[in-house]
Amino acid sequence: MTPLTTYLLLFRGVGGATKLPVGPLKEALTKAGFKDATTYISSGNALVRSALSREETIAKVAALCKKKFAFDKAIFAPTAAEWKAVMESNPFPKATATPPLLHAALLEGTPTPAAMKALLAVAVEGEQLKLIKGGPSKRFGGYDVAYIHTPSGFGTSKLAAKFDKGLGVVNTARNWNSVVKLSELAQGLELL
Repeated sequence: MTPLTTYLLLFRGVGGATKLPVGPLKEALTKAGFKDATTYISSGNALVRSALSREETIAKVAALCKKKFAFDKAIFAPTAAEWKAVMESNPFPKATATPPLLHAALLEGTPTPAAMKALLAVAVEGEQLKLIKGGPSKRFGGYDVAYIHTPSGFGTSKLAAKFDKGLGVVNTARNWNSVVKLSELAQGLELL
């Protein structure tokens, strides 16, 4: 029997005009042969158990989402263990007391030092941004992770507003509530 890997499927840019309905997504993933397909809130989160490699899983999910939902944006797929490492590597542990104000973003590449410096230049007092590289070590599945803490509010933060474009690399971010819940769901699937 081929061993199964639990992958978190984190879809970039879901919300607003970009929809990825959780019920139909779960059904489509199950019909495509993924085991224990699970979705979490309608902001682009799913989990599956797969015998395929990460690259094969992403390619299969991307083709399915393009065909069924006209979704054609980046999909990130850390494993349960890699997502746990994202949680454990949080450089702002005190910020977990206010989970909506702390975000973890998986990055497809490494931002330039100039991009990081420009983002930090718009941060107001108390706001923090830290990049932890995971690429060569494969600690986070080869992704780098940016942690952003906006104690005065994410929605009103200039740092948060400029983060996506200013970073200069494709990314997808989740607030700490979602980070924790997705980890709980992933750990539950690992027990199956």
